[in-house]
Amino acid sequence: MTGIGPVEPVNSPEAGENHDVIGADEARLTDRWATRWKKLSPRARRTALGTAALTLLAAGILLPRVLADEHRTDVPDTPVPWPANVTAWRYLGPAGLPETVGAHPTSGRFRFAVDIRSGPPVTLQVTGAAFTGLTAHALPEAFTVHAGTTRRVTVEISVSDCSGLPLNADLPFLDVTLRNTRAIQHHSFIFGRAYSHDLFELLRGACATKTASPAGRPSGSAGSQNAD
Repeated sequence: MTGIGPVEPVNSPEAGENHDVIGADEARLTDRWATRWKKLSPRARRTALGTAALTLLAAGILLPRVLADEHRTDVPDTPVPWPANVTAWRYLGPAGLPETVGAHPTSGRFRFAVDIRSGPPVTLQVTGAAFTGLTAHALPEAFTVHAGTTRRVTVEISVSDCSGLPLNADLPFLDVTLRNTRAIQHHSFIFGRAYSHDLFELLRGACATKTASPAGRPSGSAGSQNAD
């Protein structure tokens, strides 16, 4: 038989060849850390353990806060104020009404300035004028004022019943309903002497002819009865 000889191993040492080793790698990370840990002195080990404990403690405190901040809904830094707390009224003076010659007026108009200091717009409506027997409404009935602005408004006050009205009193007020995005409030705004003077000028004029007449003298028959 020709061309047949002994079978020789591939990459054999005799041929001076090498072969690749599949699956070999460097030492694992845990093995490297274990080796380094063994080389540390006892003092260095205690320091490392203390640092790790502080790091874990800080993470345990801060992580819940971070997660809570991520899931927290946005809350306004400043809550919406109550409408009565940011609304101011100032009396400017009488506006008057056309008067019929020879007649006593039963209504009058008065001018005011309304300021809103902050917050969302406030809608206002005048509902009363301090005393039973008076009615009051703004012109227009309801109006809105924005923060940082001043709105001039006229209020018409009418006398409907003189019997319960004082003809001289201090600090009269207006009853007003206020509304913004937070609440609806009923509030009374008190004014000083200028408004008091002008309002009671109207009341005295409207009620002057409606005062009761003085009582008459006793009749003769009554006198006779009294004499008996």
